[in-house]
Amino acid sequence: MSKYKKTPADNIQDLQFFGEFGGVNPSIADSSTFTYLAGKTMGDVFEGTREGCYLYSRHTNPSTSYLGKALAEMEYLKGAILSASGMGAITNTLLQICNSGDEIISSRTIYGGTYAFMKNYLPKFNIKTTYVNITILDEIESSITKKTKVIYCETMSNPLLEIADIKKISLIAKKYNIKLVVDNTFTPMIFSPAKMGANIVIHSLTKFINGSSDTVGGVICSNEEFISDMIDVNSGSAMLLGPVMDSMRAASILKNIRTLHLRIKKHSNNAQYLSEKLQDDGIKVIYPGLKNHPQHELIKKNMNKGFGFGGMFVIDIPTKEKANKLMEKMQKENVGYLAVSLGFYKTLFCAPKSSTSSEISETEQKNMGLSDGLIRFSVGLDDNIERTYKVIKKCMKELKII
Repeated sequence: MSKYKKTPADNIQDLQFFGEFGGVNPSIADSSTFTYLAGKTMGDVFEGTREGCYLYSRHTNPSTSYLGKALAEMEYLKGAILSASGMGAITNTLLQICNSGDEIISSRTIYGGTYAFMKNYLPKFNIKTTYVNITILDEIESSITKKTKVIYCETMSNPLLEIADIKKISLIAKKYNIKLVVDNTFTPMIFSPAKMGANIVIHSLTKFINGSSDTVGGVICSNEEFISDMIDVNSGSAMLLGPVMDSMRAASILKNIRTLHLRIKKHSNNAQYLSEKLQDDGIKVIYPGLKNHPQHELIKKNMNKGFGFGGMFVIDIPTKEKANKLMEKMQKENVGYLAVSLGFYKTLFCAPKSSTSSEISETEQKNMGLSDGLIRFSVGLDDNIERTYKVIKKCMKELKII
């Protein structure tokens, strides 16, 4: 059977990790260092000639290995390394691949922290980034030079929810022997970038994968060779820069990932309902599940069936002042919280222009269509989404938005 026959949820369900005394949850390895019975074995591990032994938790430990295995299986890849944050995953990946003088091609619509790292931090190491409209393939290919080492994008972009054609972008990357790095944070289980040709898949575990807004974490999934390079004791970025995840956090996320498929379906169903209703009310809505979304047919073609179109949607209110008042009123009426991040059981909303995308320059924001009144919703797990919609509509009517 092809490894792609099973769904990402099947891959996670089929994993079995037992605790030390037969527990249904694996034991937590609450140790920073591990003993050896022979000095030679320890030496072999340091030299990289012995595998399967735990050495030091900055390198890896049983708890992080369990979670890493689950996430790699979810993404149809063989290896994974955890980090203490999503940004830790992004920065360590790019620093592992790129050397001084190298270049990156990135989508212009990406998380603000990623943009700031590429725009403001990497130039210190003489690493240049060119930003493109990731939905225009000719623009990607025409930006490639002999120095290009990475094409970087998000499957569903933050915050404008553009959908990257990973299959076609991967063909360009392979043509020029470039690594394709894809951030799949917005769409776990909905998209499987490795199936479509991505070399490396990144997640902020803080968001949908953990789902309870109590943990910060990240993961890098790739083939075994790349992961081994990242944790090499002499030259690996994930070893030498120390972005390690705590074993307690890893164990907590592993428990939550077992319900991810159920949560993603509910997030998607609720977002689909709200986006359709608000669009019918005359609100400008961006949601990939709507037929008028520019990449609606593309996502239908490439998505894993049954998980919906995601839990994120965006509305555009005429002014910044109205947008702020609407968010304040929705929080007061208990629709959700005026807060950044996503994937929580409660709906979260924020204005990306002044928050999660504030690192992007005013000119670039204007070029990409990021307006003052844009509100990004991470839709929660509300059981009665019709009730939620009625409250949102009431708030909008009181503010004369509709």
